[in-house]
Amino acid sequence: MATAFADQLRALSDEALGALIQLRPDLVVPVPADVSALAVRAQSRGSVARCLDALDEFTLAVLDAARLSRSEQTALTSLSAIIELTAGIDPEEVRTGLGRLRARFLLYGPDDALHVVGTVDEVTSPYPAGLGRPADYLDAQAAALCADKAKLRRTVMAAPAGARAILDRLAAGPPVGALAAGGKVAEPVQWLIDNHMLVPVSEVGRAPRADGELVELPREIGLLLRRDEGPLGELRPHPPAPPGVQRDPKPVDSAGAGQVMEAVRNTEMLLDALAVEPAIGLKTGGLGVRDLKRLSRAVNLDEPSTALLIEVAHASGLLGETDVSGTGRGVTTSRAGGAADEIFLPTGAYDLWRALSIAQRWEALANSWLAMTRQPSLIGQRDDRDRPVNVLAPDAERAGAPQARREVLAVLTDLPPGTAPKTDDVLGLLSWQAPRRARGREQAHRDALSGAATLGVTGLGALTSYGKLLQTGTEPDDQDPLGTGPDGGRVPGASEAVRALDALLPAPVDHVLVQADLSVVVPGPPEPELAAELEAVAELESAGGASVHRVTAASVRRALDVGYAAADLHALFQRRSRTPIPQALTYLIDDAARKHGGLRTGSAGSYLRSDDEALVAEVLVDKRLQSLVLRRLAPTVLVSPLQLSRLLGVLRDCGYAPVAEDAVGAAVLSRPKVRRAPTRTPVSARLGDQGGPPLLAGPRLAGVVEQIRRGDLATRAARRAPVTVRAANGQSVPGLTSVQAHTQAMAVLQQAVRDKARVWIGYVDSHGATLSRLVRPVSLSAGYLRAEDERTETSHTFALHRVTAAVLEE
Repeated sequence: MATAFADQLRALSDEALGALIQLRPDLVVPVPADVSALAVRAQSRGSVARCLDALDEFTLAVLDAARLSRSEQTALTSLSAIIELTAGIDPEEVRTGLGRLRARFLLYGPDDALHVVGTVDEVTSPYPAGLGRPADYLDAQAAALCADKAKLRRTVMAAPAGARAILDRLAAGPPVGALAAGGKVAEPVQWLIDNHMLVPVSEVGRAPRADGELVELPREIGLLLRRDEGPLGELRPHPPAPPGVQRDPKPVDSAGAGQVMEAVRNTEMLLDALAVEPAIGLKTGGLGVRDLKRLSRAVNLDEPSTALLIEVAHASGLLGETDVSGTGRGVTTSRAGGAADEIFLPTGAYDLWRALSIAQRWEALANSWLAMTRQPSLIGQRDDRDRPVNVLAPDAERAGAPQARREVLAVLTDLPPGTAPKTDDVLGLLSWQAPRRARGREQAHRDALSGAATLGVTGLGALTSYGKLLQTGTEPDDQDPLGTGPDGGRVPGASEAVRALDALLPAPVDHVLVQADLSVVVPGPPEPELAAELEAVAELESAGGASVHRVTAASVRRALDVGYAAADLHALFQRRSRTPIPQALTYLIDDAARKHGGLRTGSAGSYLRSDDEALVAEVLVDKRLQSLVLRRLAPTVLVSPLQLSRLLGVLRDCGYAPVAEDAVGAAVLSRPKVRRAPTRTPVSARLGDQGGPPLLAGPRLAGVVEQIRRGDLATRAARRAPVTVRAANGQSVPGLTSVQAHTQAMAVLQQAVRDKARVWIGYVDSHGATLSRLVRPVSLSAGYLRAEDERTETSHTFALHRVTAAVLEE
């Protein structure tokens, strides 16, 4: 059978063999040595199972028809037999389904003698189309009942209501049911067994046993009960059309773009919150429930959406873990049972990410979401040990998550633009497209739809135009497979998805509108430089397409602390504001600047001094500052045993505006040190854009086919080599067990050079493998043989000490 299968593959044209490789790319990972190795791999359980997983419901039904219609004597089927079983379906549809099976070599042979690859029965249900095994295999009395068609119909019609319900259930498939525990059999089931309509069996697919714990419905009875809907049950040659709401694509894109801005903004707020107060890593991995709740409140999001954004940020390399000792500061976080070993902080890549445009930031998040092997919908559920699954915990790892997301987006892509199907309709379509793969992955598909909506890949339930481009912007150029073209085989600049999204998003603004109540309105997404300035001088009140900030005494003091002077702040607002600067803002800045630095701190532990004696006296008697343990050294100097950073923090929290100074009395103004975790590589860059076997096409595919053909020719040539050469190469040849004498081989080669005759040579290659080749020797000199292989039109050089045999061609 294996030889016949290999011969079928060998007879294919290069185009047909390339088409097979495209349909089943796992066959060439790695590239097989020859066609025989390809045939063995194509019949392996793993490869056949992967191929079946990608087939649609109707094609699998055609395969079931082929399995059911096989002859018991020859194990062959035919096109006519398959069409007979699919009565009621257009024969052309059946031929199309059969063509898909033959193109993948799950079926092969002529129409009147079709072979089903043997491994198909091993990786599929033992009950094709949900029908049981023939009655003559299960039980002689059941076979006698099924042989008498009239008696069988009368028995079915005489079945009690409960027994008939059981028959209908088993006829719909699968045809096996379990008996009640404890040996008690329900009356309807016992009636069916007594009338030989159900046969006790021991295990699914095993031989029948009278004391079996299962019962099986014979195939003939199942076919009788299916007389109205057909032997294979309901057949759907075409995928179901989801009756989704049809929307205008423009509002869909607009809604999606709005959600993109929300997702990017919320991700940034989450990472900023983690920079201020890092989350503690659990001993079992991930973030605790309390940290998730805290972050959820910080960004005003529900916990599932917060968990998704944290997972995506981590997959994008924007969030990472670091040791508490590696933060460079005295972190006092702790967990139950001891001190925290790790904390979660933004990485160095976060600062670079913030400098990108909104569309580029979104693309980084969306690509990582597509590629990450995490399923955020599992967070909050219970694992096998009844423990909650936490954010970033190993329990939420699912290898099939990227494939599930791509399947969902592929379904949405195939629908007309603006179509917003219901979730159940999408799941139904996925179940038709690949029923074997979709079974048990419903939660992953729901998670994909939810994540797409949260990240703005979909809008109003429909796929956006830029979301569609997100999946198609990373394919290699088959016309330039080596990347040697002027653009290296890739489109220069931003991706198509980023350009499409940029056209939908409002343009970044470099100005603000300062109001009389000290609110600052940003009429659009701020440029990175403006965003950094606003972060330093104002408090965020509301975010969105147009954000609102407010200048307060605390925000002005914060700006002065990081190095701004009063003149700098006046110039900043004059430069950025398109409205007149309110007098109240000018007074607020001047007031804060006048008080700023009125107190000076140093190390004693630390000291506090001021030229204003009344201010020093006020600080000394302030009850809120008792924890500083202040002591007067002079009318203008106080000291504290606490460190300088602690002294500054407490004074600022109580509304004072101290400034640190150095040893010579100069003010020390600096931004607070930003803590960052080590930079991580994004998931999309580690795993690639596609995942799974590469999709071969063009020159790459032609090269693979040629390599297999050459290997096949070399293998077949080696089998035709003379017995002397095969024996020298270590093959089992009766009567030839020793290596040919080296001098005899040299004599044959010298004669072949003189006569320009072809000769079989056996040699050992650099890897220690023994090979045979038919060549025409050209010269013998300096310890090397130079020869031509006329079959491949190539020249070869062989070291003479590696030659094991030489025999003239007969």
